[in-house]
Amino acid sequence: MTIEAGARIGLVAPDDTTFAYLKGRPLAPRGALWEAALKYWRSLPSDTGARFAKTIEINVTDLAPQVTWGTTPADCAPITAAVPRPESMANKAQIQHAQKALSYMDLRPGTQLKDVKIDKVFVGSCTNSRLEDLRRGAEVARGRKIAGGVTGIIVPGSAQVQAAAQAEGLDRIYKDAGFEWRNAGCSMCVAMNEDRLEPGERCASTSNRNFEGRQGSGGRTHLMSPEMAVAAGLTGRLTDVRDLLGSVSG
Repeated sequence: MTIEAGARIGLVAPDDTTFAYLKGRPLAPRGALWEAALKYWRSLPSDTGARFAKTIEINVTDLAPQVTWGTTPADCAPITAAVPRPESMANKAQIQHAQKALSYMDLRPGTQLKDVKIDKVFVGSCTNSRLEDLRRGAEVARGRKIAGGVTGIIVPGSAQVQAAAQAEGLDRIYKDAGFEWRNAGCSMCVAMNEDRLEPGERCASTSNRNFEGRQGSGGRTHLMSPEMAVAAGLTGRLTDVRDLLGSVSG
């Protein structure tokens, strides 16, 4: 996501967790080539004693699940909060953006996010439909049923992920809960084919964009994690998944 911050190139030093994830996967080097690759990859971290312009540490231990209320990924708030008031923004440009975004999203300032009803759920995209994402969503869906009037679709991020998820029976958990299990692809992330929002429809989505019309002309997108999207599908409204799982701290 370094490109999102304006960079041309981003480098994140790999670690043992990364290497363990790659080992044995399709197209990963094997045997002597694997050992040679490891030796090279381990040479990539920053030099000892390197100086950085800024170091930022963020403690997310008590961070509530986040959802978006506007028309950019930056327009987000804790699920425990209310839709913000534009006049509370820092400057005129932000005030004008918030006013425009809330008009498009048909949200009133001060409305509790937990009171916002949804029409559709989309768990998919390259951002949030990895195998571990589908596992977390399935734990929320297990033994429950999707809310009446809500359509939910689950789209694995790749054919490999789809096969692995089906081998674990995750597809059956979602189907039993009333969600549609689809083949891997972009789907509603980009309003592909019939997988789109109709004007005025509201979606709990795990994709990475919520711009105007992203999931269909006039469609309203709320970005969130896979488990939060599944929780919204089960209740028919934006929901703190911790309420369903009985966990205050997450």
